[in-house]
Amino acid sequence: MKRCDRLVDVGRRQFLTGVSAATAGITASTMLPSESRGTPSSALVRYPANRLANLSDLKVNAPFYVSYPDANAPGVLIKLGVRVPTGAGPEYDIVGFSTTCPHKGFPLSYRSADKTLDCPGHYSRFDCEKGGQQIWGQSTQNLPQYALRVDDKGDIYAEGVDELLYGRLSNVL
Repeated sequence: MKRCDRLVDVGRRQFLTGVSAATAGITASTMLPSESRGTPSSALVRYPANRLANLSDLKVNAPFYVSYPDANAPGVLIKLGVRVPTGAGPEYDIVGFSTTCPHKGFPLSYRSADKTLDCPGHYSRFDCEKGGQQIWGQSTQNLPQYALRVDDKGDIYAEGVDELLYGRLSNVL
């Protein structure tokens, strides 16, 4: 019997050592600057370039509704008026997102007061200035963001999406 107790103790010690190491690793990775962890484009799924709008179509802090990568994927372009890390355009302040909540597929609405996209279903909120990062609610995924490019004529093109679109098994057309 004594031998069996020792094996249990060794198992517990090994388990606790493993848990401690894993916790230390997770803590260290969350303390790194976001640039070290990768940008939202690290999981980018490329699509054929699709013209969504022109710079002249956008007003500061007002949503401009689009569909991307196809007609069954509603989205929005927003000129935030402040430079953001994932922004496009001459002032790096234009972002684009899917407007379907990744939790249950409810349509999102833009709230200009705090620059979030909000879900009326289960109250998930996504920060447009931080790449669609979820800041509240039931969703377990950030908001899919478009990879945008602006050409010399001011035309805004989407060329990919960085998260899985709601209702799709994969990001393929």
